[in-house]
Amino acid sequence: MSKPKILVARAVFPETIARLSQHFDVESNQADETWSKAELARRLADKVGAFTTGSDRIDAEVLAAAPHLKICANMAVGYNNFDVPAMTARGVLATNTPDVLTETTADFGFALLMATARRMTESEHYLRAGKWTKWSYDMFAGSDIHGATLGILGMGRIGQGIAKRGAHGFGMNVIYHNRSRLSAELETECKARYVSKEELLKTADHLVLVLPYSAASHHTIGAAELAQMKPTATLVNIARGGIVDDAALAAALKNQQIAAAGLDVFEGEPSVHPDLLTVPNVVLTPHIASSSVPTRLAMANLAADNLIAYLTTNKPITPLNPEVLAA
Repeated sequence: MSKPKILVARAVFPETIARLSQHFDVESNQADETWSKAELARRLADKVGAFTTGSDRIDAEVLAAAPHLKICANMAVGYNNFDVPAMTARGVLATNTPDVLTETTADFGFALLMATARRMTESEHYLRAGKWTKWSYDMFAGSDIHGATLGILGMGRIGQGIAKRGAHGFGMNVIYHNRSRLSAELETECKARYVSKEELLKTADHLVLVLPYSAASHHTIGAAELAQMKPTATLVNIARGGIVDDAALAAALKNQQIAAAGLDVFEGEPSVHPDLLTVPNVVLTPHIASSSVPTRLAMANLAADNLIAYLTTNKPITPLNPEVLAA
């Protein structure tokens, strides 16, 4: 009896391919080629499952070319690459990988915050260029983290992890804004106080963005919001590109409207707005917040587990549209 066919759309750990191959006829992209939407659709034409990443867009057009497709398992917690309503309408299950990357991403978010506040990228470039010839009292003087006010926009698992690091590790005053307020128990655990978005922007010394991307959250931080922030404030985005208006941010950094920014995600990535590459007061990383070997392996395993569980027992682990199961 032939095995069900699945597509692994991007390069992944060889051990993940080996696990999937025990259950499926696997077509993989271990060369990590960049496929067009048409090429992705062509390869999905005879597949029942797909192992995807955030760069693989699954929408109505792709689904129309994949009549046998039953599941797309994203190796990411975010899933803005999925048109979930279109997938649900076609009876295609969507899954993601929550929880397994929470602590690693929170670690990185805090590292990016520290690098931004203390001007690490600027100072390293200065040193490497051979410009460091003497000590001076104000050389790359940044802002303190300990005792400062940490603002968090989006207070899910990762936001809570950053709050705990700030409050418990650095004695920070933590404020947050979220679509819904946390329980009193969680607020106490995070030592965090709920405020309006306006107060968050005006009060935070360091603002970290950890909210999911959607049409509603597009350009949540734009020129108007940046204008409300302190001129000494820093902004860190580890959420998704598009939440920040990158052009407006580049202008704010150039004009020293805010002190600095740390960005792991960008609009239209892997392209980066050219103006962000010309300002010195920004730390830029290529969407690597979850990139530790143990965490990326855990993400790959959970995506594989979803494929195996759904296609063999009809019981996925982390479904995004469970109504497909009921249907």
